Amino acid sequence: MSGGIVLACEDLCVGYRGAVLSGVGLAVEAGQFVSLLGPNGAGKTTLLRTLSRHLKPVSGRVRVCGRDLQAMRAIDLARVMAVGLTDPARPPLLSVFEFAALGRYPHTGLMGRLAPADVAVVMSALAAVAADHLADRPVDQLSDGERQKAVLARALAQEPKILLLDEPTAHLDLKHRVEVMGILRGLCRSRGLAVLAALHDVDIAAKVSDRVMLVKDGRTVDDGLPEKVLTSAAVAALYGFDAADFSRDLGGIELRGDGSAGRAFVTAGFGSGAAIFRLLAKRGLAIATGVLSEGDLDAYVAQALGAQAFVAPRTGGGDSLSAALAALETCDFLVDAGENGGEANRRILEAALARGLPVLRMGRADDGGQGCASLGDLVAAIDRLRG
Repeated sequence: MSGGIVLACEDLCVGYRGAVLSGVGLAVEAGQFVSLLGPNGAGKTTLLRTLSRHLKPVSGRVRVCGRDLQAMRAIDLARVMAVGLTDPARPPLLSVFEFAALGRYPHTGLMGRLAPADVAVVMSALAAVAADHLADRPVDQLSDGERQKAVLARALAQEPKILLLDEPTAHLDLKHRVEVMGILRGLCRSRGLAVLAALHDVDIAAKVSDRVMLVKDGRTVDDGLPEKVLTSAAVAALYGFDAADFSRDLGGIELRGDGSAGRAFVTAGFGSGAAIFRLLAKRGLAIATGVLSEGDLDAYVAQALGAQAFVAPRTGGGDSLSAALAALETCDFLVDAGENGGEANRRILEAALARGLPVLRMGRADDGGQGCASLGDLVAAIDRLRG
């Protein structure tokens, strides 16, 4: 679900005593999930605090639902915008229901009394984040994941059009991280809620965001579809790392082996080598692999890990086999992933055996090499080879 623009920035500069982030132009539509990505100190939190009117802009303009942010009454802003902080307080003596009900303050008048309709909204908010079973629990006795759900429920009880979040998955375990992001993604779709979130997790941002904005060194580096913006080079430049690679095709970061433990050739295909590539990279091995078919999962994983991958184009042609056989000469051992990769891989395997190169084979090894029944057996065999 998407609609008109609900939050817009024009040449916005934000900061405290001076500009931390300058020239921000942003337009968030109803139903969109927009992620802010960048290193610590890039200005993501400062931008959120400015958009929520906790800070005044250094310069520029912000419009919320078509209205100038600085001219809006606080009560009017609270009816359309909710904010979730990174580490909210643990208020004592409040149940989860009472905590979530604080979100109704823009709608309840001076006395703050909940009408039956308000109670229904609060319970609906708790149900939307799968926290209705926590309604009677004290907030200060919740786990981090449960507390984050309570914070989201309080925000939803405001019935906002815009939700600003600063690291909503910070301190959460994997289960709650996935659950919270799934809930937010669903609310964008089902309620037309616009979410603007500062995130560190590029993998999650790539999977849930409609748009991403990259910020670094006081400016916006790029802004657009994650499928377009989050390239390997862009992510590496954003965070300043060179020992890992973000794969747009895989939607995640792969950590490369540094080659300090030697070099292995892997015959694979049809996804059979992905786990083996990662296992070898973690053990400090450089990798060569092939001959893989263009579009094979193994090709994407190998390339993300910085492996020397020999890939045969779909249209045929090329001399991938000869190049792979030449690379085999520089390797310390060969791992056969156990998947029939075709004539090319058979010839590479035969060449390794003919040279007397150690060959480790997943499954049985009736026609040469050492069989490994599991990845654990493969690790043990590699350790023996390395002394």
